[in-house]
Amino acid sequence: MKKGFISVFLTAGLIMGLLSGCGVSTDTGSAESSSGSSAESSAETVKATGDEEQITWMFWDDLEATEDLVSKGYKKVIDRFNEQYKGKYYCNVVTTNLEEYDTKLNALIAAGQTPDVFICNPGPNLTQYVDSGVAADLTDILQNQESGWYQTFTDGIFERITYDGKIMAVPTNFAAACVFYNTEIFEKAGAEVPKTYDELIDVCKKIKDAGYTPISCSAGTPWCLSMIAGYLCDREGGPDNLTGANAGTLDWTSESFLDAGNKLKELSQYFQDTAAGDSNDQSTANFYNGDAAMLVQGSWAIAQINGNNPEFEDKCGVFQFPGINGAADPNRMIVKTDNLVMSATTKHPEASIALMKMFTDETSQKYTAETAGKIPVTNVEIDYNKAPKQFSYISDIMKNVTGTLGFYNESLASVEAGDVFDDAMVDIFLGNATAEEAFQKVQDFYEKNVRNK
Repeated sequence: MKKGFISVFLTAGLIMGLLSGCGVSTDTGSAESSSGSSAESSAETVKATGDEEQITWMFWDDLEATEDLVSKGYKKVIDRFNEQYKGKYYCNVVTTNLEEYDTKLNALIAAGQTPDVFICNPGPNLTQYVDSGVAADLTDILQNQESGWYQTFTDGIFERITYDGKIMAVPTNFAAACVFYNTEIFEKAGAEVPKTYDELIDVCKKIKDAGYTPISCSAGTPWCLSMIAGYLCDREGGPDNLTGANAGTLDWTSESFLDAGNKLKELSQYFQDTAAGDSNDQSTANFYNGDAAMLVQGSWAIAQINGNNPEFEDKCGVFQFPGINGAADPNRMIVKTDNLVMSATTKHPEASIALMKMFTDETSQKYTAETAGKIPVTNVEIDYNKAPKQFSYISDIMKNVTGTLGFYNESLASVEAGDVFDDAMVDIFLGNATAEEAFQKVQDFYEKNVRNK
């Protein structure tokens, strides 16, 4: 993607409108809620005096209102940073909700107000900031032998955030997409953990017959639906599906994709009645409130589940997304990292790096695993007796993983291609298009915007 990825049609008025939903604090280290009301800070929170070197960090959750344990951990980092560097550095937080995050971040960039550090997904989302020169090259900083920072990370963790040998982001945690399930509902329905897609359908039938909603899913937040679709695409055709479609050696209208689309439609009949409009937060709440038996989500959901309903942890099991009989490898896992990007134009590189290091230090990484239940990105020693039970379940699943892939919509040729894929999967779910018609739309986009360039 070229340097003009941020639309030149963002007028001043439009930019201000987009930014109106961003909460920012300049004196407490906490963020305003997305509605604009100021969040009350704790007595211990360090306030800026105006004499410090101040930086901004942008994130996709309200650090004050959240019950998500990952977000709570991020707030601990910001508070600890402001305390440790009191009088020297100070971090202000800019927040918005997840669904509007990319749009509002791009508006800040277009307005010349790029945050010093911001969180970013891997794949095309990061690529656009690399190609446009927004992201700073962190290679030399990370690999400085005196600091030893690079050596603290687990092997291979920088693979998806490295471009032409240059490391362009720093990961903060690692998540794997699994199926979370309510063990009590499974027991009442006489259901067992499915190993195959056919068994999954049988389990859904049993749960529905027992009077429960089998699966909670958000089609109102399309990437949630696309995560299931991505697994089905990979289970049908394996890694060749994704690499072939991106390289132009496999059409999106190929049988493996169409079979995946038809299975998505079949499986979706077991979603909650409100799936079309439910957000990610709502669909996750449906699960941890006991209104649905299963939830297909990344392991970041552990922090949301346990943070909002701690008692649910004891009846929350985890299994890997099932394979398809006679198809591809069933032991591949969708994984992703949350990543920190430093602005290439920051006037405060030392303060920004100090903040990024704190996100990956031992204190933060132990919290990531032992409290939030996400996989740390450094070689930190974990006390599994302290960690959430779901973390141990996922760790056991990861032992048998034969390969990994990113989110399908984050692994395509561009952000726009991912959006087209998302929309196509929603069309299948809503019945607005058959699998053939939906994947033809993806194919048409590729032929026009990817393969003819």
